Amino acid sequence: MIQLPSRPAVAAFARFVVCGGGVGLASSGALVLLDGAMPMMVANALITVVSTLLATELHGRVSFRSERGGWRVHLQSALTVAVCYAFTTAALLALHAAQSDPSVVTEQAVYLSASALAGVGRFAVLRAIVFAAPHRTPRTPALAKTSVAIAA
Repeated sequence: MIQLPSRPAVAAFARFVVCGGGVGLASSGALVLLDGAMPMMVANALITVVSTLLATELHGRVSFRSERGGWRVHLQSALTVAVCYAFTTAALLALHAAQSDPSVVTEQAVYLSASALAGVGRFAVLRAIVFAAPHRTPRTPALAKTSVAIAA
């Protein structure tokens, strides 16, 4: 039987899509602006770094409503982006291997599609690992009695 995601997960995903989609669309526009000024792969790397910093802050504060922050969160998030970067770069390289001079529309379709697929995976990792609430195990009375009995 297929289990549907909980409402909080759906709401977090909706916020993730809005924040990530906004940053992604801005990145896409920046990629077009930088095309010709530098190689596409360099432009993609530059945009990935800048958008990662922005998106990590947005996702932490808005998407996951987490209080976690700092460089550790940024480094963990950067690892997820490294995988996304490799995925989008591979998609662009595959496109350029298949078509020597693809149109801007085709290039953007491939870039945005690859970014969307990578984003779903990134959401799962960010939610489950990077911005997950710390798990605290409450001390139960039975456990407390056992530890007292052992100490006695």
